[in-house]
Amino acid sequence: MRTYRLYYVYITVILVGLLFVFRLFQVQVIDDKYALIAEKISLRKQTVYPQRGLIFDRNDKLLVYNDPVYDLMISVPIKLKGIDTLSFCQLLEIDKKKFDQLLLKAKQKSYRGKSVFKKNISNVTYARIQERLYQYKGFFFEIRQDRNYKFNSSAHLLGYLGEVNKQDLKNQKEGYYEQGDFIGKKGVERFYEYQLRGIKGERYFYVDRSGVNKGSYKDGKLDYEPIDGQNISLSIDIDLQQYGEKLLNHKMGSIVAIEPKTGEILSLISSPFYNPANFNIQNRGKFYTRAIQDPTKPIFNRAVSAPYPPGSTFKPIMALVGLEDGAIKPTSHFNCAGQYRLGKRIIRCHFHPFNTSLKQSIASSCNTYYCNIFKNMMQASKYNSSEDAYISWRSYLTSFGLGSKLGIDISGEYKGWLKEPAYYDKMHGKGRWNYARIISLSFGQGELGLTPIQIANVASIIANQGYYYTPHVIKEIEGMKSIPQKYLIKNYTKVSQSNFLPVIQGMQEVTISGTASHIAIDNINIAGKTGTVQNPHGKNHSAYMAFAPVEDPEIAIAVVVEESGYGASWAAPIAHLMIEKYLMPDTMQESSRPFLQKQMMDSDLIPYKYKSKIDKSLYGN
Repeated sequence: MRTYRLYYVYITVILVGLLFVFRLFQVQVIDDKYALIAEKISLRKQTVYPQRGLIFDRNDKLLVYNDPVYDLMISVPIKLKGIDTLSFCQLLEIDKKKFDQLLLKAKQKSYRGKSVFKKNISNVTYARIQERLYQYKGFFFEIRQDRNYKFNSSAHLLGYLGEVNKQDLKNQKEGYYEQGDFIGKKGVERFYEYQLRGIKGERYFYVDRSGVNKGSYKDGKLDYEPIDGQNISLSIDIDLQQYGEKLLNHKMGSIVAIEPKTGEILSLISSPFYNPANFNIQNRGKFYTRAIQDPTKPIFNRAVSAPYPPGSTFKPIMALVGLEDGAIKPTSHFNCAGQYRLGKRIIRCHFHPFNTSLKQSIASSCNTYYCNIFKNMMQASKYNSSEDAYISWRSYLTSFGLGSKLGIDISGEYKGWLKEPAYYDKMHGKGRWNYARIISLSFGQGELGLTPIQIANVASIIANQGYYYTPHVIKEIEGMKSIPQKYLIKNYTKVSQSNFLPVIQGMQEVTISGTASHIAIDNINIAGKTGTVQNPHGKNHSAYMAFAPVEDPEIAIAVVVEESGYGASWAAPIAHLMIEKYLMPDTMQESSRPFLQKQMMDSDLIPYKYKSKIDKSLYGN
């Protein structure tokens, strides 16, 4: 019995041995896949970075293109030896101390694998080193793509690239990025990173014990080429963009222009602006800290991130809400003696006829008219309380896209301010507040903040008589039949189309006999609304929104010029010049009113308290 058991044990051992022999033969002789994987241990992988997609404007003018960036790498830092350190330092234009620092840093990042020795080497230095690199075994170059710009323009809109950080690496889902890779950090570069970045390639080389390249591995059997990123076309008109930047130069504020029929953003400007080339990978180190320290905040994108009280530009919205809710009719009149009294509080108004109609209230910007609209709505018998009335009022505003992000395709968008009832409960007590406590909202002050993109979108809504497309800068993505669907959907407000006509007529009157009549443009019918925004930190802000031509709107625009005074003095002229430039580009070599254009371009409205601290080198070429 014992003999049989030993017999079975011997057979089992022999069979297992034969199985191992067969599997070893299969792995080593028949199937070389495992051999290739094993050999990778003694290979060097070189990442081949794709060309990042180019960016064009709506008229196919190139805005952003690629420039190579050269990183000097070490194959195996621990094994680096036998090189002429002195001559190598001369090539790199560094001293021995700097060499030792760079080598130590490289070893700390990757002791036995490839590591970066020096990043972002210039074209000139690269050419000088490349032809002698064979003398310095263990060093090689990896080439990445930085960005460069055809125009000193549109920095806030376009954004910039930067190296991935820990958060970028943590948040990625597909494992595409490695330490040292570039990624879109702001603006369009960030929002369309996936489309622009492309797909990295890889090449494998034999290396000796010192990490020196000994040629391509297996004739490129494991290699694959990179796939370039997709080119994109933006809706921006670069000529209009640059013109607006000239008008807004030496001022703090923003311009946003939208095509109402599509929601395409024609121009998006934040001032002070900076030269986008100063923020590419190779230059940012020289400029970033200085930009952060500049008190005018040139990096901050006011157009999408800065909430301002809208001031009187809010009155057309208030009129629309009042009409829809039944607080007024198109024929409603209110008396105004130059002020609105609310107990001991006096809200002053501009000079205009005593008996004021809806149209006249918009044209002359009557505060009293809108205080009465708000009072009528907040005290309407159909609401059980002031809170219920406020909730209804707020719901109208949210249908205009206010109080939340619009969903634009530029990073950094802010939702603005539109408070919930709980805010006033906390401030005044539950059930202890009414229209009198929040009357400032009726004429665009108080706890209300809209970004310039939101104000421009309101102008688009009025131009379209009740709907808007989500504002966007994307016009076309290479290889795709359509832009994202969300930019092709109409968003309707809660205001009926029939209620827009009397408000539009009032906005037309602004440029005929009202607050902006002095800057009307011949042959262009403009509907607009000026605003002078109270500012507790300095002079009032100048604001304006408009669309044109009224008969068939092609452009809607919002302009804010900080700490500059009346809306009719600065924001409105800038907006009208922009409208003229866009609607009459062939006939308008210069403005039909050169004096006004020169005044806008030459005026320096930067508050005096900032002037001595501004770093002008950020803005030039």
